[in-house]
Amino acid sequence: MRTAFINELVQIAQERDDIALVVGDLGFSVVEPFADAFPDRFINAGVAEQNMTGMAAGMASEGYHVFTYSIANFPTFRCAEQIRNDVAYHQLPVTVVAVGGGLAYGALGYSHHAVQDYALIRTMPNMLIAAPGDPMEVRACVRYLVDHPGPSYLRIGKAGEPTFHPQVPAVEPGRWLPVLAGTGTTSATVTTGAALGFAMERRRLHGGEEPVFSMPLWSMDSKRLQPRQAEPFHQVRTMEDHLVDGGFGSWMLESLTVGQTEPKRVLIEALDPVVCGTVGSQTTLNALGGLTSELRS
Repeated sequence: MRTAFINELVQIAQERDDIALVVGDLGFSVVEPFADAFPDRFINAGVAEQNMTGMAAGMASEGYHVFTYSIANFPTFRCAEQIRNDVAYHQLPVTVVAVGGGLAYGALGYSHHAVQDYALIRTMPNMLIAAPGDPMEVRACVRYLVDHPGPSYLRIGKAGEPTFHPQVPAVEPGRWLPVLAGTGTTSATVTTGAALGFAMERRRLHGGEEPVFSMPLWSMDSKRLQPRQAEPFHQVRTMEDHLVDGGFGSWMLESLTVGQTEPKRVLIEALDPVVCGTVGSQTTLNALGGLTSELRS
């Protein structure tokens, strides 16, 4: 996913001179195509993520759409105050990019486990969450964010993720993106981020008639779109590589119950907090957390 991100950003930056990239002394072997092509729009802020975010807000106030880039929790939790006060409050076109969402950097320990980031970001008004499920969705999200500048959070995987879309899909906040058709109306699976791969693998291994959807873009405002999309189904199953509390499933539950006379049943599949204190590979931790089909089967 990170390769798809940088390639798409370079392509867009060739056409637009307002695209800038600021990194926190990370991303080398990935960000060089942008840095080499646009040295006057690339800044390494050093190991100073709060300063990186404040700098990005200042650049955005002068007309740039700035992408900040770092691993997992560093551009989010470490910079929470700057995102809240400098970026989201002023509705500036800054996209916070976190590479290694979920447990992609699980072998580096809890400091690199991005399993509470949705909970943090989704409480901030004006922030749009972009959590693509495959490299094609990464490209789609970057295009959307550039075409609709504002405060946003782009959560991508690391490398080697499978591709499920034959071409770059059309995306918009809150819309269910069909990935795998199904004939059943008992339940639908709606994923965000890398959990799309888990849902697709489960369908491959166990079959079933449940359609699979991805939601790569979501926000506070797009909650209102959920009841109608869920209407054909008796139950909505959500999947995410994040803790249950404050995550995507909680967001969907709020969307389908608040103000509804007949609340929809929501089944949330997310990570068990046991992963927070554990070091291991992404595959091992996803299984330990109860998210992958290997643990259930």
